[in-house]
Amino acid sequence: QVQLVESGGGLVQTGGSLRLSCAASGVTLTSYAVGWFRQAPGKEREFVSGVSWGSGSNTFYTDSVKGRFTISRDNAKNTVDLQMNSLKPEDTAVYYCAAARTPGKDYSAYVGMPYWGKGTLVTVSA
Repeated sequence: QVQLVESGGGLVQTGGSLRLSCAASGVTLTSYAVGWFRQAPGKEREFVSGVSWGSGSNTFYTDSVKGRFTISRDNAKNTVDLQMNSLKPEDTAVYYCAAARTPGKDYSAYVGMPYWGKGTLVTVSA
């Protein structure tokens, strides 16, 4: 069974940085495409970023985070990380990682991902 656990959330000022990590137990994450999603209060959950399986040669970002967020794999640690720089108050949300056993080389792979973590809260103060 795939179990995902997010970590690294917290409170940061506008312009600051945080690094989120998605750790897996019971499986090797290189066999899965992994996505990061977020849900702000009163809003629907949205896709933030995704990385293809294996070496993670394909990465995807929603427009609002391009140039500020970077997704990467740490295969030694069996994690997928999301480096978030230049944070804005509108980035405040619960961030979730999700996984699917699929190559993840196009956006469709990140729709309906079956495995989810419980989320980590990111709060960006103005």
